[in-house]
Amino acid sequence: MKYSIHDGPGIRTTVFFKGCPLKCQWCHNPEGQEFAQELMYRPDKCIGCGRCLEVCPSGAVIFSEEKLVYQRDQCQACGECCKTCCSGVRELVAKSMSVDEVMAEIEKDLIFYDESGGGATFSGGEALMQPDFLLEVLKQCRKKEIHTAVETCGFVKLDTLKTISEFVDLFLYDLKLMDSKKHQDVTGVPNELILTNLRWLAENHPHVIVRLAIIPGINDDEENLQRLGEFTAELKGVTELHCLPYHRAGADKYRRLGLEYCLPDIQPPDDERMKEIAGELEQFGFKVKIGG
Repeated sequence: MKYSIHDGPGIRTTVFFKGCPLKCQWCHNPEGQEFAQELMYRPDKCIGCGRCLEVCPSGAVIFSEEKLVYQRDQCQACGECCKTCCSGVRELVAKSMSVDEVMAEIEKDLIFYDESGGGATFSGGEALMQPDFLLEVLKQCRKKEIHTAVETCGFVKLDTLKTISEFVDLFLYDLKLMDSKKHQDVTGVPNELILTNLRWLAENHPHVIVRLAIIPGINDDEENLQRLGEFTAELKGVTELHCLPYHRAGADKYRRLGLEYCLPDIQPPDDERMKEIAGELEQFGFKVKIGG
C-alpha cells in the first residue's frame, strides 16, 4: 500500500504478508490470514459475459439456472478468470514476489520517505510468519538507509523475534486482551507467548509502540484496560500507546472470500468513548494517540 500515514512515522509504503497465526474475530484483513493464494468474488458486478466459464481450468465456474455460478470449493485461485473478467468480479488478493521486486516497489517512493521521515512498514497477516524473506528485505532496507517498521501480533518464536529485531527501526506491537482464556476465545490462541515476547522486546529494542485495537464489548471494559495499562507501564522503554478504533472497513471482504463475518452487530466506538479510553491509559504515564 502506497502513501500510508497510519503505520509508522511519515509517508510510508506498507508491505502486507500472507499468513497469520491468529484468527481475530474483528480482523479487517481476512485475506491475510491464510498463506495460500485466494480469490475475491463480487457476484453483484457480474454482467454474465461468460469469459470466466471459457477459461477456468478447474470447473469452478458453471452455468446453472440461466446464470453463471462460482463454485469456490473447486477453485484453484489460478487467476485465469481474473485476466479475462471485464467487470471486476474476480480479483486475486496477493501475488508471489522476490526480494528484489519488493525492494523495487519500496524504492519508488524514496523521495517521500526522505522528505517526511517515512519508510517501509511490514504488516499482514503476520510478517514474522515469513521470517527468512522478511529478514532479507529488512537487510536491504538497512543498506539503503530506509526506515523500517514491523507490525506484529507477537505470537512468534522468541528466537525469530531476536533475529529480526536487529534490523528493525520500529516495532508496532499489537495487544488485544490480557486474560488469556478470553484472548484464545476471540483470536484462537492464548496470550502468554505474546506477553513474554513483548517483555523481551521492551528490554532489548529502543523503539516499541504498543497498539490496542478497541473492540466494543470485547476488550474495552475497565478490567482489561486497567490490566493492560498496569502491564505496559512496567515495560522498560515503552512510552507510547496507540488506540485504534474498531471499524467495519473489512467486513465486506469476508463475503467476497466466502467467509462469515463474526461480529456483524458491533458498531465502531464514537470519538467520546475513544477519548475516555485514551484518558484512562494516560494515567499510567503513556503518551496515548488515537489512531495509528
